[in-house]
Amino acid sequence: MSGVTTRRLLKRDLFGTVCQVCPPAGSGADSWVERDTTGARWWLRWLARRLAAREARILAVLPSIGGVPMLIRWDGRRLARSWLDGVPLHHARPHHDAAYFREALRLLRRLHAAGVLHNDLAKEPNWLVTPDGRPALLDFQLAMRPRVRGRRFRALAYDDLRHLLKHKRSYVPERLTARERRILARRSPVAALWAATGKPVYRLITRRLLGWSDREGAGDRRLG
Repeated sequence: MSGVTTRRLLKRDLFGTVCQVCPPAGSGADSWVERDTTGARWWLRWLARRLAAREARILAVLPSIGGVPMLIRWDGRRLARSWLDGVPLHHARPHHDAAYFREALRLLRRLHAAGVLHNDLAKEPNWLVTPDGRPALLDFQLAMRPRVRGRRFRALAYDDLRHLLKHKRSYVPERLTARERRILARRSPVAALWAATGKPVYRLITRRLLGWSDREGAGDRRLG
């Protein structure tokens, strides 16, 4: 309907809702995505807002990096970010598209050059394939921007890279270089510790207590 702002629900979970907000037709304004924590379960509302605040801080320092959303506003309860048109990696399935993964590596390098670690790149829904075949990244709720780029930064950056290469191995294994194969064969100490200690607890909480799986909640990432 002309003259009416519409909202399309993309996801509803224990942390609230995520909607695409579309301005009135003919207004010339772009649509955006709103993460609303007001509907979070009372016992998780503090965590939902902490994660949204973290995402807002990260997006605020990445305004000039293409391929990531831009922060529009964060008021302590609702986060608004720009809409990114695209399809999640596991739906697009870019088999034999080596160019996509070359650009994905460049995007990841720009992210790290800005001092930002994504920390959630194992999830294919966090990778988009845009209409022109380029990569984009979503969901910066677990991202970090450490003050010091020391050993821990390098280890986590290595893990970001390793997760990207896992996706490359799934879709264009024939284009992996010898160095990339060596990276895939070796976990960082941080990743090894996480796999042995933190990951079992994470899976218990997210899958059994919260009822999540790694690809659930991909609705907010399908086209935004």
